[in-house]
Amino acid sequence: MKAAILVLSDPNSGSEEALGRVFNALAAAYDFKQGGDEITLLFHGAGTRWISKLSDPEHPAHGLFEEVKDTVAGVSCGCADVFGGSDEAVQSGFDLIKDNPVPGTSGLPSLRHLVDEGHRVLTF
Repeated sequence: MKAAILVLSDPNSGSEEALGRVFNALAAAYDFKQGGDEITLLFHGAGTRWISKLSDPEHPAHGLFEEVKDTVAGVSCGCADVFGGSDEAVQSGFDLIKDNPVPGTSGLPSLRHLVDEGHRVLTF
């Protein structure tokens, strides 16, 4: 099985819902990974801000993030530009993905490509 997990929640909202969404996205990635499935974890929209938060050892989801870090395909380049996550993504060693050249942006990940490859797309 192939799954693409998109993190869209905004850590700057300060809500328990945002933390719950990223935690459940990471938990889903962990579940699929433990099952031997192909996982692609992507950070989109305001979710591009999560990289710096999750990289902090004091963050409650840091340990889980470390368990699935190898499944992170990258961060949406265009979204990171808008929401300010570019520097943190690059500093953390993640790729800025831009294989979907959306006009007026520096590019976003192609969800069509993932679906075409047989990924089931889950959003959090």
